Amino acid sequence: MAQSKRGQALDAQASVETEQLRARADALPARAPNGWALLPIVVFLVLYLGAGIYFEYIHPLPGRMGFYVMSVVVAFLVALAVAFLQNRGLSFDEKIRVCARGIGDENIVIMVFIFLFAGVFSGLASAAGGAESTANMLLNVVPSRYAVPGLFVIASIISLAMGTSVGTITVLAPIAVTVANDTGIDMALAIGSIVGGAMFGDNLSFISDTTIAATKTQGVEMRAKFAENSKIALPMAALTVVVLCVVTAGQPVVEMGSFAFNIVLALPYFVVLALALCGINVFAVLGIGIILTLVSGLAVGTLGVESALEAMGTGASGMFETIIVTVLVAAIGALMEVHGGFAAILAFVHKHFHGKRGGMAGIAVLTMTLDVTAANNTVAIVMAGPIARQLSDEYGVEPRQAASILDTSSCIMQGIIPYGAQLLVAAGLSGVASVAIIPTLWYQFLLAAGVVVYICLGGFGTKDARGKRAAA
Repeated sequence: MAQSKRGQALDAQASVETEQLRARADALPARAPNGWALLPIVVFLVLYLGAGIYFEYIHPLPGRMGFYVMSVVVAFLVALAVAFLQNRGLSFDEKIRVCARGIGDENIVIMVFIFLFAGVFSGLASAAGGAESTANMLLNVVPSRYAVPGLFVIASIISLAMGTSVGTITVLAPIAVTVANDTGIDMALAIGSIVGGAMFGDNLSFISDTTIAATKTQGVEMRAKFAENSKIALPMAALTVVVLCVVTAGQPVVEMGSFAFNIVLALPYFVVLALALCGINVFAVLGIGIILTLVSGLAVGTLGVESALEAMGTGASGMFETIIVTVLVAAIGALMEVHGGFAAILAFVHKHFHGKRGGMAGIAVLTMTLDVTAANNTVAIVMAGPIARQLSDEYGVEPRQAASILDTSSCIMQGIIPYGAQLLVAAGLSGVASVAIIPTLWYQFLLAAGVVVYICLGGFGTKDARGKRAAA
């Protein structure tokens, strides 16, 4: 009996200590600017970028993409360990609490759930063969002399519906190779058009992981971000089509053959795209897309019950690394914030960038820099997101503008760097060197010019709406 009471007393004491620890961690203020607090990110970049350069250019591995030899998860785990070793003023338990607070943020949880739903839809749609049917259906109505701009438009539509640039390139690159061989158009130009369209869709798609990350880190609705993003992306996409028509105008072209397709398999993509553009909740859009894709695949016979279940599992599993990275970055970010790292970045931006346009430029430069080093646009957005949110608050940048700049800037760099997954996959499937594709990336270059104009004009006439973030 006495031992029982003693145990209860110890449990009560432990509970009180836990609550005190929790209260202290919750009340931790951000420290004064401390550049050393950014060391975890420096360690990550040195490890990941260094390993990528080594295995891509110094000691390449046959059939392997050098920047994917070292897992980004491992690099972030090392960075997290470094963050835990910093700031002796906090105990280990207090740092755990800080990490839990960052990971448990509502936007992080929503991002994780959406990533899983998007993975299931993408896996199921790829297995059903809907992307190929959609592309072939559209190719049948494109005149041969407009094959290159047609490939750009088709890639844009597929990427908007699929929400993945790499998936779009994987599906369409072999088709682009066939079109180039059949018509005699330049292979690099055909592949570059596919990559450009894929980045356009990835930037604007409601179910893209970059869109999800950009909107959730900035606390803004996807529809608001889409409307703002469209002011930059749509004019540049239209201009790209014009440029591609001009560039290919003088090339001799052989007529394309016909391409087989099934309208039933293509239908779910158009339904998902239409629902997303109508502003339907992303969970509802993905749920309807999964059901329609499953039904169409079973009806046509491209899917069976077993293959459908396997495809959904594979698609969800494909998102695990993105989810783990999101969790790790949230933990590292929370620690860096209380250690003074965010304050150090803000102090740097305050010194070199001024006014609203300066704040917008700071967000763009930060995101592009992180993407060049991380070679992953989603990771770059997740890393830059919390800092961009503070910058937007301080400089009077609207949340939807900040989200648009985050997503657009990351997609520009990700679609240009020759060691990014997009160009490496395109090069591997086409036999054209990734560096040789870069000069044909008209959309990415025009989009970069559009972002510069957008920033110089302060966001195309929008007004300060910092108070709308919570409502969004």
